[in-house]
Amino acid sequence: MRRWNGWGDDAVEFALNEEALAFLVQRVGAGKPVKDAAFEQACAQVRESRLPPHRLIDAAPEVRLRNALGQSLPDWLRLRYGVIGTTPDGVAYPESAQDVRDLLDYAQQHGVALIPQGGGTSVAGHLTAPAEMPALAVNMTRMRQLLYLDTESQLATFGAGVFGPDLEAQLRARGYTLGHFPQSFEYSTLGGWVATRSSGQQSLRYGRIEQMFRGGSMETPSGTLHLPTFPASAAGPDLREMVLGSEGRMGILTEATVRVTAAPAYESFHAVFFPSWSAAETAVRQIVQAGLSLSMLRLSNALETVTMLALAGHKKLISLLEGYLSLRGCKEGKCMLMIGVSGRKSLARAALREALSLTTPHGGVHMGRYMGDKWKQNRFRNVYLRNAAWQHGFAIDTVETAVDWPRVEVMMRAIETAATAALEQHGEQVHTYTHLSHLYAQGASVYTTFVYRLAGDYESDLARWKSLKKAVSMAIVENGGTISHQHGVGTDHAPYLAAEKGRLGMSSLRAMFDHLDPQQIMNPGKLLP
Repeated sequence: MRRWNGWGDDAVEFALNEEALAFLVQRVGAGKPVKDAAFEQACAQVRESRLPPHRLIDAAPEVRLRNALGQSLPDWLRLRYGVIGTTPDGVAYPESAQDVRDLLDYAQQHGVALIPQGGGTSVAGHLTAPAEMPALAVNMTRMRQLLYLDTESQLATFGAGVFGPDLEAQLRARGYTLGHFPQSFEYSTLGGWVATRSSGQQSLRYGRIEQMFRGGSMETPSGTLHLPTFPASAAGPDLREMVLGSEGRMGILTEATVRVTAAPAYESFHAVFFPSWSAAETAVRQIVQAGLSLSMLRLSNALETVTMLALAGHKKLISLLEGYLSLRGCKEGKCMLMIGVSGRKSLARAALREALSLTTPHGGVHMGRYMGDKWKQNRFRNVYLRNAAWQHGFAIDTVETAVDWPRVEVMMRAIETAATAALEQHGEQVHTYTHLSHLYAQGASVYTTFVYRLAGDYESDLARWKSLKKAVSMAIVENGGTISHQHGVGTDHAPYLAAEKGRLGMSSLRAMFDHLDPQQIMNPGKLLP
């Protein structure tokens, strides 16, 4: 069963080994475990529903609590400490576009806010119910079927509530893949990916969700928006771009047609180490600008590389690895690159050889597939470390952005420096490290993780998070980065969106949302403050 106050399946544990725990204590001090609130205690805080009855709505407190929040750190703090606050007044589980239409009519008639949701994996505050009006969470996960597969055009149409594993299973049974693998893959949905402009780990081959999304249907308060599929069009602005990243502010996506490809016959992941960040960044820039047929490039800075090796356990093996790398010139400051290839075996191997040849002039040391295989094995399990860290008294949070190449290192340093200064205000240390999770010819994403100690009470831990979030978000804005590369805006990033869109851009978005949702019942407060 899904954890009600943490990440993932409650049967899955991904424990911190002794070496990893000692490493964290050395970096930030010993954590003090926090006693979690009981589920029954949290349910007792759920207020009486304000909704008129409807055939699709479940108003049970336990159902409302499980659909109330996402996976951002403020969401965790509310759940873990039992400071629940506002919850939706009910949860609906539509099974058809007509059900969604009925819910929209109901909401407009009764002045109810609608909060579309899929797997509840948002880390940016997309799911919080407004306090000033009744709210209904619309859980789309019963609309998950493969509705049509066009093998000639390689287009597949799904119900928007399909989870990642279900989507891939339905496609793989027919010899295809979407190839969209965000870290939240196991619990996030196709509709959520579209609504937040998601990016998967192998986007270098398959593209981001905006390259995959080819059309579909959205039910809005003003009517049904149909998005036909075309290979290309010059017929004015592309209405699909209105839907992408709309975060539930215009309506509810019921069907999505996506571009699929033949399932790869071959796939492998390889680790390469570099002696320094400068050498590594130069190498990956040259690789991505060479246009090779790779599926993934993921570059960890020195602190993340050290952290990953510490988390791996196997102390003797890691010691041997570091000894060998030292002999090859990769000592302190070494950085690890993960290279992925997918497709026909001969073409994939040729692309890998070419990529590796571009690493050699920069001191790259190819370590083969072992570490790559381990990464693939744990690619959706590493996020469970948030649960393990919490149990030992540590919080883990992340922030991500994207910038052009000349600003990549500047941005990385600025974010890490801002995080350190923010926690120092609270007398605490933070262990912060970064990787480039997605690379482009123009630039790269910059994805930074923060690990720090919990204070042990809700208000203090919320204050620490607010200081951290503001500091790193301002660093992003001041250094010319997008406020979100792959997690969307929600409420957490909304205060910083205007710096990116400008006054006219913000007013244009507001006018578009008001046109499709004149009563402003669709996920109010998200994206636009």
